[in-house]
Amino acid sequence: MKSKFLTAGLIAAMMVPAVAQAQTREIRNDRRDVREERGELRDAQRYGDRGDVREERREYRDAKRDLRDSKQDWRRDTRYQNYRAPFKYQQFRVGATLRSNYYTPAYRPTYDSRWGVPHPGRGLTYVRHYNDLLLVNVRTGRVVQVYRNQFRWR
Repeated sequence: MKSKFLTAGLIAAMMVPAVAQAQTREIRNDRRDVREERGELRDAQRYGDRGDVREERREYRDAKRDLRDSKQDWRRDTRYQNYRAPFKYQQFRVGATLRSNYYTPAYRPTYDSRWGVPHPGRGLTYVRHYNDLLLVNVRTGRVVQVYRNQFRWR
């Protein structure tokens, strides 16, 4: 019985990054569609008649709506909501040293390119501290970079 729960938990943990990747892929594809539709609209405005322009405007508007909806779906993702640590907020600066309980795996979100921050290098990891995102050297616990209010839009 215990092994069934363990197996189910492992499967669920492995699926979370897959869901995030699918959402990232969807946003990337929607951005590409918006670019393509914008180009087709420009071509219709240059070379097409009024009916072509009207149709391309509609398609461009639909592509932008799809992108906006995909972004909203990503923002509603419950993995990034209602975050509270068992310790009070402290504003960290570059060079500060964290205690190991601040960067345990529970506070290390899976890297997501939509954050707009570079991929962490070897020996570094991102740590969420309330709305801040800290880039931390795992061996020493030193803060390498601080991104303030990275999760504020939640």
